Amino acid sequence: MSDFCPKTLVEEPTPNHLDDCKDCGLYQHGTRMVWGEGNPDAPIMIILDNPGARENREGDAFLCGTRQTLQEVANDAGLDIDDLYVTYILKRKPVRAYEKEKVRHICMKHLDQQLKEKKPTLILCLGNVAVQSFFQNPEAEVKTLRGSWYDIRGFKTAVAYHPLAVRRRPNLRSLLLEDLKFVAECYNTLDC
Repeated sequence: MSDFCPKTLVEEPTPNHLDDCKDCGLYQHGTRMVWGEGNPDAPIMIILDNPGARENREGDAFLCGTRQTLQEVANDAGLDIDDLYVTYILKRKPVRAYEKEKVRHICMKHLDQQLKEKKPTLILCLGNVAVQSFFQNPEAEVKTLRGSWYDIRGFKTAVAYHPLAVRRRPNLRSLLLEDLKFVAECYNTLDC
């Protein structure tokens, strides 16, 4: 049994001029913007679909299952948590129906801004929503793209299953581990 203990990652503040962004309409859901979490200068950027639960109803810090699973598997793959920065296609957590394609398209400008500023060495997209949005291909699927590197928007990019999918279907854990080892090997040897 591993002695690894997942933790709530430090949240990177949303740029002041975007705190009250209303462009996509998700502000009407009553959730706040979450720009990203982890080491903002990390060489590996992980892209998820949207923020998960970061605090409970009382406002206390909370480590959701997605982040817990991601950290555990990353640790098992040999990745140091300080080498990871987690961000999202959508910067607010949707809590009801919304115009998915329109909102994702609008919100990509924020991710583009982060990419220009951070210039990550490697990118890992987790889950079909993040893959389809980042690859700008509605047909892209993790199951057919995993295990290879892609040049997307000028960045070396890999894909893997979403940690929430792993929690729902534990048989996918070995595939997520395999994909994170794939990223770790490239990062540790710069041979990818």
